[in-house]
Amino acid sequence: MTGAGPGGPPRRPLRIGNASGFYGDRFDALREMLTGGPLDVLTGDYLAELTMLILGRDRLKDPAAGYAKTFLRQLEDCLGLAHERGVRIVANAGGLNPAGLAEAVRGLAAEAGVPVSVAHVEGDDLMPWGEGALTANAYLGGAGITACLRAGADIVVTGRVTDAALVSGPAAWWFDWAADDHDRLAGAVVAGHVLECGTQATGGNYPFFTAHDVRRPGFPLAEIAEDGSCVITKHPGTGGAVTVGTVTAQLLYETQGARYRGPDATARLDTVRLADAGPDRVAVTGTVGEPPPDTLKVGVTRIGGWRNEVVFVLTGLDIEAKAALVRAQLADALAPVATVRWTLARTDHEDADTQEAASALLRLAVRDPSAERVGRALTSAAVELALGSYPGFHVTAPPGPAQPYGLFEAGAVPAHAVPAVAVLADGTRIPIPPGGRPRRDATPEPSCPPAPPAPAKPPALPESPAPPALPEPPAPPAPPESEPPAPPQPPAPVRRAPLGLVAGARSGDKGGDANIGVWAEHPAAWPWLHATLTEERLRDLLPEVRGLTVTRHVLPNLRALNFTVEGVLGAGAASAHRFDPQAKALGEWLRSRLLDIPAHLLPAPEGTGP
Repeated sequence: MTGAGPGGPPRRPLRIGNASGFYGDRFDALREMLTGGPLDVLTGDYLAELTMLILGRDRLKDPAAGYAKTFLRQLEDCLGLAHERGVRIVANAGGLNPAGLAEAVRGLAAEAGVPVSVAHVEGDDLMPWGEGALTANAYLGGAGITACLRAGADIVVTGRVTDAALVSGPAAWWFDWAADDHDRLAGAVVAGHVLECGTQATGGNYPFFTAHDVRRPGFPLAEIAEDGSCVITKHPGTGGAVTVGTVTAQLLYETQGARYRGPDATARLDTVRLADAGPDRVAVTGTVGEPPPDTLKVGVTRIGGWRNEVVFVLTGLDIEAKAALVRAQLADALAPVATVRWTLARTDHEDADTQEAASALLRLAVRDPSAERVGRALTSAAVELALGSYPGFHVTAPPGPAQPYGLFEAGAVPAHAVPAVAVLADGTRIPIPPGGRPRRDATPEPSCPPAPPAPAKPPALPESPAPPALPEPPAPPAPPESEPPAPPQPPAPVRRAPLGLVAGARSGDKGGDANIGVWAEHPAAWPWLHATLTEERLRDLLPEVRGLTVTRHVLPNLRALNFTVEGVLGAGAASAHRFDPQAKALGEWLRSRLLDIPAHLLPAPEGTGP
C-alpha cells in the first residue's frame, strides 16, 4: 500500500471509516466501505464485554483460537482491494490472540500474492487473574497502533484496546501528535466514539427512524482535521442519514459523566459542539481534552454458572390463574435451584382476532452453579406438564440443555504495570510507554525476544486501585439558545403524552450498569426536559430502577441528559440478568412513558389542523 505518511506541511484531513461495530456485523461492510469512496484508513470494532467471554470459551477449546474469524474471512475478499486503493486497515479483531490473527493475515496475503505489512499490538492480556477468570484484559489506548503505522504497517490488528483507540491511534500517526496534545487527541477520541458502533451513527437504532430510510444504512466515516475537530459523514449514495440527532445519539451511548476517560486523553463531553455542515455532514468541534488517568481499565470475565429458560404460552381467559397453576406445578422441581425468576408479559388482547394476539407469555428463567439442576431435571418437569396443566398448554420452543452464563467485572491497574508492545512484521518489538506514544523517530528494539510472561499471580481484581476521583467539571458557558431558561410563567397548558414525542434516547450497558442518554430533539423542548427529567422522575417512570443509584449528568451543548443506573444489569450482559440484558431498549421504554408535556412542544393531535 502506498498511503501518505506523516510529516512536512500541515496535513489534509484524515479520512477514516468504520466497517464493523460488533462481532457479527454486516459481512459485506468492508467491501462497501472500500468501494464506496476514498479512504485513508478503515477500522473495525469486533470486541465487547460479551465477545470476550465468547472468545475465552473458544480459547479453552483451542489455544490457537481467540480471535474474530469473521475478520479473516472478510479479508479474503478485500485484501487485494485495500492494497490497490492504498487503504490501511486497523481492527481489534485480534481479541485474545492478536499475534495469531496477524500470522493468519500474513498467510492469507502470501497465498493471495498481496504484498502487505502486518503488525499487531499486544500486552493487554493479564491472565492469569485470580481464581476462575476466563479472560482478563487491560483496555489499551491508540499508541501501539500509532507506532505500527509509523513503522509502515498496512494492516494493524490489536487485542483489547478502547473502541475509540481505533481512530485516535491512526489520527496521532497521520498528524504526528505528541502524547500531551490532549485537545487534539480528545477530539479524535470523540470521533472514534461516534464511529465505533458502525451504523448507529448513520440512523441505525435511531429513535426518530421514520424520518429517514434506514433499511440498509451506510457505515460512517470521519474527516479529522489537524486540530482534532472532525466532520462525521458517510459515502455518497448509501442509506441512512447523518444528522445532528444521529450523532448526538451515538455520543451519548455507553458514556458515564461529563468526562469520557481513556488511555489517550480524557475528553470533556460537555465541551463538544455539533453543527449541521451540509447533507449527511455534521461538524464536531470544541472538544477540550485533559490528561488520561494513570490507571487502565481491566475487564475480567468468568463462567458464573448455568442457566436455562422455558416460555409458556397462555391463551384466552384466566391468564393470571393459568400462570399461577404452572408456578405451583413446578414449585418442587425448582426448590433446589439457586435463582428462579418468573415474568408474565401480558401481550394478550381482549376479543382478539388472532390466536397470537390473544396470548400472553410466561417466562421462567433459572440460574444455578449446577448444570444438572437447570438441565434435564428441570426441562423434563416442564415437558411432563403437557397433558396435565392449563387448557391450551404449549411452549414457544422445546426446552433445551443448560447453557453457561458469564460474569463481567471491571477494575483498574496502574498504567505502568501493563507492558504494551507494538510488534512489527519482522518481529521487531516497540515498547509503548505508559500514558504516551513514541515519537516518529523512536528507535525500536531490533530482533527483541518475546516479552516476559505476566507474573503468575497478579493482584486480585478487588485490590486493584480505582481511577483517581476527579470532581466533575462545571458545565462551560452555553450559548443562549442551549442554556435552559427559567420555566415559563405562567405554566403553559399541558397534554398527557409519551416522552418520546419530544425527546430521543439511547441506552446501553457498562458492566453491571446501564446508561440512558436523553436529548431534546428541538431547542424549544430543552428547558422543559432539563427541568423535568430529574433522577427522581426517572425512577418514577422506570419502576425497575427504583432502589438503585441513579446519577444525572447535564450536557447543555448537546441539549442532553445522561443517566447512569448502577447495578441494573447484575453482573453484566453475559450474566443475562434481565429480559434486556444489555439495556439496549431501556431508553425506548423511557420514551414510551407518559408525562404532562407543554402542549406547544407536542405535534398537533391527529384530526386537527391550522
